[in-house]
Amino acid sequence: MTEERPPAVASGYLWEREAEIAAVTEAIELLCADRESAGSLLLFRGEAGLGKTALLAEIRRVAERRGCVVWSARAGETLKSVPFHVLRQLLQPALAALTQDEARDYLASWYDISGPALGIVEPGEGSPDPSYVCDGLVYAVGRLASRTYPLVLLVDDAHWADLETLRWLAAFAQRLADLPVLVVVARRPGEAQGESARLLDDIAAAGRPVSNLSALTPQATAGLTRATVGPQADDPFCREVWAVTGGNAYDTVELLAKVRDRELQPREDRAAELRDLNRSARGGGLVSRLRELGVEPTKFAWAAAILGTGSPVGLVARLANMDAGTAAHCAELLCGARILAEVVPDPATPQPQDTAVEFVHPLIASAVYDSITDAMRTAMHGIAANIVAETGRSAAEAARHLLKVHPEGDETLVEQLREAAREHLAVGAPDAACACLERALREPPPPEVRAQVLYELGRARLLSAPALTIEHLRDALATPGLDSAQRVDASIRLSQALLHNDQLEEAVRTVEAEADRHEPGPVRMRLQAVQFTWEAVHGETVSPERSRRLAELAATCAGRDNSERALLILRGFDAMTHGENAELVVELCDRALVNGRLAPGLGWTDDEWGVELLMMLGSAYAHTDRLDRAESLFSEALRAYTRAGWHGGHLSLANAYLGLAYRRQGKLQDAEGALREALRLAERVGRGLPLYWSAICGLVDVLLARGHVAQAWTVAERYGFAPPYPSTIVLPDIRSVRGRLLLAVGRTEEGVNELEAAEKAAAARGGHNPVLAPWAVDLARALAPHDPERARALLTDARRQAERFGTDTAIGEALRCAAALETGPRAERLAAKAVAYLEASPCQYEHAAARVEHGILARSRAELTRGLDLAQACGADGLVARASGALEHLGG
Repeated sequence: MTEERPPAVASGYLWEREAEIAAVTEAIELLCADRESAGSLLLFRGEAGLGKTALLAEIRRVAERRGCVVWSARAGETLKSVPFHVLRQLLQPALAALTQDEARDYLASWYDISGPALGIVEPGEGSPDPSYVCDGLVYAVGRLASRTYPLVLLVDDAHWADLETLRWLAAFAQRLADLPVLVVVARRPGEAQGESARLLDDIAAAGRPVSNLSALTPQATAGLTRATVGPQADDPFCREVWAVTGGNAYDTVELLAKVRDRELQPREDRAAELRDLNRSARGGGLVSRLRELGVEPTKFAWAAAILGTGSPVGLVARLANMDAGTAAHCAELLCGARILAEVVPDPATPQPQDTAVEFVHPLIASAVYDSITDAMRTAMHGIAANIVAETGRSAAEAARHLLKVHPEGDETLVEQLREAAREHLAVGAPDAACACLERALREPPPPEVRAQVLYELGRARLLSAPALTIEHLRDALATPGLDSAQRVDASIRLSQALLHNDQLEEAVRTVEAEADRHEPGPVRMRLQAVQFTWEAVHGETVSPERSRRLAELAATCAGRDNSERALLILRGFDAMTHGENAELVVELCDRALVNGRLAPGLGWTDDEWGVELLMMLGSAYAHTDRLDRAESLFSEALRAYTRAGWHGGHLSLANAYLGLAYRRQGKLQDAEGALREALRLAERVGRGLPLYWSAICGLVDVLLARGHVAQAWTVAERYGFAPPYPSTIVLPDIRSVRGRLLLAVGRTEEGVNELEAAEKAAAARGGHNPVLAPWAVDLARALAPHDPERARALLTDARRQAERFGTDTAIGEALRCAAALETGPRAERLAAKAVAYLEASPCQYEHAAARVEHGILARSRAELTRGLDLAQACGADGLVARASGALEHLGG
């Protein structure tokens, strides 16, 4: 390595960074080559002092010279608990330039979701799901980037970034292939732990290979030494500079600055003095150097470290308890001592008290903060919290200081932390809210308030940590302090947490026990509705006794309130799954509506009852041949979730169930599209969840209907469509679909086993809907060649169940299967009857199949042509091929 200064490098920190700068320059050139260019991410990792910040500063210069817009942010060690802090800092240039109308236009349907997190919109009521907030922020930054090409985003000290920013960055990095944005991230190794470390790994995986910065070599150290103190520096002196600093760029630059300031001659005989000089650069030496400046500058530096780099001078002065003149003098001394950086006032904030205080290096900020005694640090954080509150800032802004204060049983502090938690939840930051509530518990709160804090903590954790939610809510319910409404809500949320934690029986017992505490009336009925909902969702536990109790309770309901409407929906869904008369099912479901629409408080985005109930309503309509109502409901769900910016599990379910409605109608291509989108969204949420099984099961079912057997098998293999199955109910019936798939690929024995398992599950539940779970007809066809008697028995029972259920589809399908197992005139008569029923059915695929099968049996060109036309309209390629082959066999 040459000892000459690199010609394009302006900073001592940038020696031996030619490869990194070249990589960035190449990325910038690719970005600027075409507005349609894909974005990219570069991550630089290095120990403290290796020049990450200087490298980002050089990247900014290179990018701006090339005509790029650059937004940058730096995380801070004392600011990790502030949600969205780094993201807001990063986007400040764009946000400041937007009017409210422009923000609404750019953020579109995400305005109310991501706006509060960005600090440009007042939070609304409720607690948005953080995954939707993250999706909204990804969209928001993408939209802002689209008007700012070419854009470079720089994130420094990412190991200290708040969790919410890291979640956004990990998600945004996945979108860079579609966005012309260059993202450059710098971090230290080993600093982050837990979720932060995992997210940083995800971010690294989304970019180019990580560049690990190395310390300066002896040759580069010699070159930097001579460039700084003069070419007369001899080799022994240069070697000692490297030995003392270990090639750390920060230590080297600081040491050489002191050599120059002391006018130390760079000769071998003076090299022994370098170690003492180096000790004053950081740690104890820095603290001693700070104290030498005097009490007032030390207090000012402490205040700046407590408030965090970038804090206004006026706020720092107030915490240090000094006037503006003294503060200015202290800042000047600290700049001269290379502790604070010289800051040019921002033209947008020309008042001196608004000028931001910056430390020369994060290492210095950490050293100053660590030098404050524990007692003084705690006291200063407490004073800082009061100052933040007195200046009219939010409780959330004060919370990071309150989290550092020692517990003293302060009731006011408990209330401040509870308010901060509410503010964090309102912007979609439950982790920050939980930190505040956990700290409030340690204060501790008064006995009568403790139950409230536990209840709030349990609610905040419901989406992220069901096991901890269970602990908190159980404690809350066992502690005096909740009013009646809170106790009911806590019981319901506890049951939800138990359900998500795979503790179904306890979930049911929890709401059942709370229901027993109440007299008959709306509250008790609501709890009973929740209990029946959990039992219905977990279809494996549904029993005849449970159906009887539900029927008795629903018989008392007229749809006067949402508890009664919920019970009517549950009763209708239960009747549908057990194959009771379809007209009864429809009548029950219709009574749950208000003028044919969902009641207020029972809509798709209302969180009191949950999405499961409305999915049951739409499914009941879908399997009773009221497909127009089912499609209308599920289309409404899709619109509602899209408008609300819910791009996670809810939108996946909406697509899956809309796909189910399309499948029932025979719109197979539309069904496949909706189900593939459902599966894409479900994978983002996580494999193994019920919504994932709904998407994959529905997609396999549609591919089989289309005749794409090989595709269906490939999809099943890729996405794990095989046992063990979830205990929750999945639509369409998971064993029926898996059994049909196995039969279609020639694995007959396994297919029969699956269908027989479906038969046993139906027997345990006390009956089944032959349309919802068509295992009987598929099993009969599979058994017919070897066990015709059992096949006939199955078909006889299937026809009985179909006639009991009473829809044209159910009866027509049973007749179609019966025709397939007969021969001669009897087969033709049964096929004709099947056509007659299915012609009246809204299920066009089944109608098309019946026409083709009847045409083949009757050798009817007209019937086959009609079946072919229907099959083509459905997108049933396998059926089209079968009809075309039959027509060709008939001679045209």
